[in-house]
Amino acid sequence: MSRARAEIVVELPLIRHNVRVLREHTGVEMMTVVKADGYGHGMVPAARAARDAGAAWLGVATIDEALGLREAGDTGRVLSWLGVPGEDYAAAISADVDVTAYSVAELREVAAAVGAAGRPARLQLKVDTGLSRGGAPLDAWEDLVAEAAAGQARGDWTVTGIWSHFACSDEPEHPANDAQEAAFRHALEVGERAGLRPEVRHLANSAAAILRPSSRFDLVRCGIASYGLDPAPGHTPDLGLLPAMSAVAELAMVKRIPAGAGVSYGHTWHAPHATTVGVVPVGYGDGVPRHASNHAEVLVGGRRRPVRGRVCMDQLVVDLDDDDVAAGARATLFGTGRLGEPTAQDWAEAAGTISYEIVTRIGGRFVRRYVDEGQE
Repeated sequence: MSRARAEIVVELPLIRHNVRVLREHTGVEMMTVVKADGYGHGMVPAARAARDAGAAWLGVATIDEALGLREAGDTGRVLSWLGVPGEDYAAAISADVDVTAYSVAELREVAAAVGAAGRPARLQLKVDTGLSRGGAPLDAWEDLVAEAAAGQARGDWTVTGIWSHFACSDEPEHPANDAQEAAFRHALEVGERAGLRPEVRHLANSAAAILRPSSRFDLVRCGIASYGLDPAPGHTPDLGLLPAMSAVAELAMVKRIPAGAGVSYGHTWHAPHATTVGVVPVGYGDGVPRHASNHAEVLVGGRRRPVRGRVCMDQLVVDLDDDDVAAGARATLFGTGRLGEPTAQDWAEAAGTISYEIVTRIGGRFVRRYVDEGQE
């Protein structure tokens, strides 16, 4: 085939638009998070779009991701934050990537890597203020800060940042938010007493960046909102963010089925009357969530069509309700919503998950295509 049967279409102008909107709304420096292949949008194109829109920083989980950005030509500030014992910190230091330490053991690995890199590191410290995931526990924070200050005095590194991460920022009234912000402010005071004067202090992710001005400090880290998806459904004001990803396919087949016919594995849906169904040639092997079976919708022929029966590995079935639709017709699983199609948030609700998972996991045999200004 000369064309793809299923495409992930990423509109780069919309990423630029979203980053600009978020910068204007928050009024502080922006870190656009492009980990996990840019939340499924493509790490390098998303990063370039974010830089075009004024993102001073890019954020990634792993050093490999950071090095991928450098290999693609990015020369701006990049922070990585998820290391494991034996991590290649020397490569990150040589590539001018800011690395994150959670423990004294990690600091010692970074110090050892400085000699191999032949230059000081740029180092950030992460404190666990209540997420109970990455970051130094509060009872270990003073020791980490003291060791970091000593290493800075030796010339091993410059401590460029202190940061943490919210657990419940998508629930603005959750008491954990106040507790975490208070813990973070205390952690900053500990760092200041030790003589650390970090370039950036950052706590806010997308939801907090939008909803909690007191948590913005010097820098906000926006991931999902940069791609136009709502980080706190039901709480977020309409800022004009626009989803940048659409997932589309061509109907592989259209057929008439009689009343009572069972559809797809397990016959979890039976036609209450004779109808026409369409076969969409994507399934859970391509990241379409099976949990959305019998709940999600797909736009075909200008109307939303319900998914009937279970999503299969390679295909799913939609009810066309006897409308005049032929094989080869465009089926939009999700997109911007501007044409009435479902959004990734709609699919998330149908599958009982979050939009992050929908866009990050979609892939498989979909072909990714980018649309930019002046292109069709």
